[in-house]
Order: sequence, then C-alpha cells, then structure tokens
Amino acid sequence: MDLAPHLHGLIAALGPAQRRALAREIAAELRRRNAGRIAAQLNPDGTPYAPKKPRLRAQAGGLRRRAMFSRLRTTRFLKVESSADAAVVAIAGRAARIARVHQDGLLDRVAPGGPEVRYAMRRLLGFSDADIDAVAGLSIDHFARAAS
Repeated sequence: MDLAPHLHGLIAALGPAQRRALAREIAAELRRRNAGRIAAQLNPDGTPYAPKKPRLRAQAGGLRRRAMFSRLRTTRFLKVESSADAAVVAIAGRAARIARVHQDGLLDRVAPGGPEVRYAMRRLLGFSDADIDAVAGLSIDHFARAAS
C-alpha cells in the first residue's frame, strides 16, 4: 500500500510549527543517509562510484590516496535547511561547484590553466527507495507522537 497520498493529507493538517519540526527531522535523517552513502562511495541506487582515473605520474613519497569527497560529507559542507514547506540537504560553499561537476558529470579544469576533463557522474545527493521508506517512517512516528 502506498502511503504517500495519506501522508500528504496528514501533513497538510499539521500546523506550521509541527510541519517545520517534521521537516527538520526529515532533513537531518536524509543528511545522515547521504553522508553515509558518500562515505561508502555509493550512488543512491547502490552502485559504486566510478573510480578515480590513475595519475600520470606517481607522487613522490607514495602518499596514500584518500576516499573521494571525504570532506564533503561533513556538517561544514553538507548543510540542512528546513521550513514548514520544505526539507533541503545541499552542499554549501565553494565545494558546491566541485560537487555539481561530479553530480552531473560535467567538464571542469583539473587545475587552474590545466586541461579540461569530463568527470564521471557520481551521484553525491539523491533518494534511494530506502530513503523514501525512512521519510515515511519518520512521518508516521511524528504523527504517533503528536497523537499521544
């Protein structure tokens, strides 16, 4: 049974303060889930990110390569906004441009004055079926708490 039509009616019946509280809960949960996916290097559909391209020459000292986007998943960059009408999870600051290039698979310069390269599409933010189920569960829990 699809709960979405029923939830729309229940959410519309809430007052603005209760909708804002629900949106804040939903945004925080979506942020946590997206940060976990970024840490696991997975697209929202569960497929792994396209691997990094090998460097042309090895760095001196044999530095270990970090996982991609390790800083983007921190609260400094992965921001949450909520209002009575919306719950938003977005990447903020200067990192947003880098995230958009990877999210959409766009062209960008590797370094200032360097070659232009098309980056592989890596979905940093998005919804999975489990996320939609979690949002429905949070909504139901919120209504259960409000009813008691």
